[in-house]
Amino acid sequence: MFKELLQKINERKAKIGVIGQGYVGLPLSVELAKQGFSATGFEVDEFKVKYINGGKSYIGDVDTGLLKELVKAKKIDATSDFNKLSKEDVIIICVPTPLRKSKDPDVSYILSAAKNIKKTLKKGQLIILESTTYPGTTKELMLPILEETGFKAGKDFFLAFSPERIDPANKKFGIKDTTKVVGGHCEKCTDLAAAVYSSFTKVHKVSSTEAAEMVKLLENTFRAVNIALVNEVALMCDKLKLNVWEVIEAAATKPFGFMPFYPGPGIGGHCIPLDPHYLSWKLKTLNFYSRFIELAGEMNSKMPEYVVSKVTDALNSKAKALKNSKILALGAAYKKDVSDVRESPALDVINILLEKGAKVSYYDPYIPEIKNCSCGSVLKSEKNLNGLKKYDAVVIVTDHTNVDYKKVLKDSQIIVDSRNVFKNGKSNKIVRI
Repeated sequence: MFKELLQKINERKAKIGVIGQGYVGLPLSVELAKQGFSATGFEVDEFKVKYINGGKSYIGDVDTGLLKELVKAKKIDATSDFNKLSKEDVIIICVPTPLRKSKDPDVSYILSAAKNIKKTLKKGQLIILESTTYPGTTKELMLPILEETGFKAGKDFFLAFSPERIDPANKKFGIKDTTKVVGGHCEKCTDLAAAVYSSFTKVHKVSSTEAAEMVKLLENTFRAVNIALVNEVALMCDKLKLNVWEVIEAAATKPFGFMPFYPGPGIGGHCIPLDPHYLSWKLKTLNFYSRFIELAGEMNSKMPEYVVSKVTDALNSKAKALKNSKILALGAAYKKDVSDVRESPALDVINILLEKGAKVSYYDPYIPEIKNCSCGSVLKSEKNLNGLKKYDAVVIVTDHTNVDYKKVLKDSQIIVDSRNVFKNGKSNKIVRI
């Protein structure tokens, strides 16, 4: 079975199913289809199924023209019928892994996917989990469910983990430019998974699924901790009346021993705010307290409040109170040039401003509306920036590149810049964090 599947993969004759067609799953499905595989996206959301089969992309990193060509060539399709998993040679799981309010991992989507695969599992299939999770998930949760069929991993079917490394809107490092880490239940499992990914990128093998799971958590914990450090440095520089951006820029001229990270209104997205807590939770079950992770989370969570304090101070300097002031939040997405608001610090900034009595509007060309605001209703994005003069202050929370910042500078009364958009701006309108 191993040799047969390996040959199928190498000859691009393997049928590959990808469970979950979001920011990770759809780009992966498209890339596999580009390499000649027959790719099927499995998705519970009928909207996404309809869009894929119609050749329409709802993900910024996936070109609609390319998707349409692949659909026409019958290299990619989508379905909500999970019974069709039986037809696939390789099944890759790319489902969400959120946190509960208690900061405990919510692996319900992974378990659901595993149970769906179990129903139709056949001999010779390769199952790869890509969803970010804590070390041990593949072995402790996925493996027992799949082996309830009576099949044995490494003998009757193959099981591996490969952490997703998608960075939405990153034009430099896309899916083909980023090495894939692979760890299998056994050597054959690792080799098969490596063969799939080596069809489009470099592969680095590790010794186990647990090691591969830990790689992803190390990557994002590294980022979370360093962002927290530089956020704290920003607060230090504020006390010392120094420009933190100038300090970082100067430090970055050192060609060794330093990597620049930048402060901001907080951290967002589906990785950095969540992944370290997966590791922290796992370690707590082993009576180990991860102090760096906890401190980083505490520091980063303070930043939205700090940004609001800068707005308050800026208004005070003009003899205005925050309460009843008209504030425009510029940007709602968690990072520039994406339409994703998951864990976005902009939502915290907006809610804190609302709770303090400010009259808040927002503008984001990618986010038409925001739900679950503390105002109790849905906020809709301003259609344009023609009304900037009516706001007492503008706070830049997300630095989208398609915003006319010259107009923002010209028409705004006060600008609180949390992203260093106006790097070289010397106007007394600008307040930096």
